[in-house]
Amino acid sequence: MELGKKIKAVRVAEGLSQPEMAQLIDIPIGSLRNYEQARKELKAENLMKIANHERFKKYTFWLMTGEVLPESGQVSPDMSILLELGIANEGETSPKRA
Repeated sequence: MELGKKIKAVRVAEGLSQPEMAQLIDIPIGSLRNYEQARKELKAENLMKIANHERFKKYTFWLMTGEVLPESGQVSPDMSILLELGIANEGETSPKRA
């Protein structure tokens, strides 16, 4: 699963535009666009900005593994968003639980 698509799914799930998310995590808007469109690989330092931001911490485990730990507050974006972005396939009910 492409990390850029996952970042986009998180952004959409949080109801943010690209400029809003870029500003929140303090990265250039062009970088975020490139990550989401798989034109550039996500830099580790920018992944850490997302993972450590209070608003996005709940997605960290899913971003890294594709799995969720709801009992620990680690979730994925809504399944409809994952389907729309091609991250999940029809017939899947939810991301795997660790």
